[in-house]
Amino acid sequence: MERCPWCESFDLYRQYHDQEWGVPCHDDNALFELLILEGAQAGLSWATILKKRDHYRQVFDGFQPHLIAQYDDAKVAALLADPGIVRNRAKVAASIQNAKAFLELTASDQTFSDFLWQFVDGEPIQNRWHALSEVPGKTTRSDAMSKALRLAGFKFVGSTICYAFMQAAGMVNDHLVTCFRHQEVSSGSTKVRPSVSLEPQSV
Repeated sequence: MERCPWCESFDLYRQYHDQEWGVPCHDDNALFELLILEGAQAGLSWATILKKRDHYRQVFDGFQPHLIAQYDDAKVAALLADPGIVRNRAKVAASIQNAKAFLELTASDQTFSDFLWQFVDGEPIQNRWHALSEVPGKTTRSDAMSKALRLAGFKFVGSTICYAFMQAAGMVNDHLVTCFRHQEVSSGSTKVRPSVSLEPQSV
């Protein structure tokens, strides 16, 4: 069974690739979590974030925006002292700002999912890459998403981060055509990822 080669370094990575990466996600809370974690990844590897994800879910209150938006200086200090997350002040501050931006954006009738999926016209883009070297780091669509998120008050949402987010959230199918998941994802014969909760979840 052939997979995309980037996930072959450890079991948790393979499980994430096989079960989540590229599966279309329309759950607002799950999308918010993913955007925060993609921002936390900046300058690091997704493998690093994946290993810390369950702990992130615990200390960030299940990534519930209405709770994160209320974090005070004491909570920020506790997070920055926690070795189970990326202890970067700017990234922690961005998480709080992004929660506030999320609440403002969704205060109208528009869902976070609808806001994000508009950049692929509501349907996953089915790419057909044969090698990792063909996969772009960003596109005009991720440029547009990044610009719109920034205008809405979000931080750590550059175009490269947005494209990685689009890949993970299933807005684009960037499994290589040689990977067994490419056909599964493109045919829709996949489970939609579960919503996040306050309890730690395994991949």
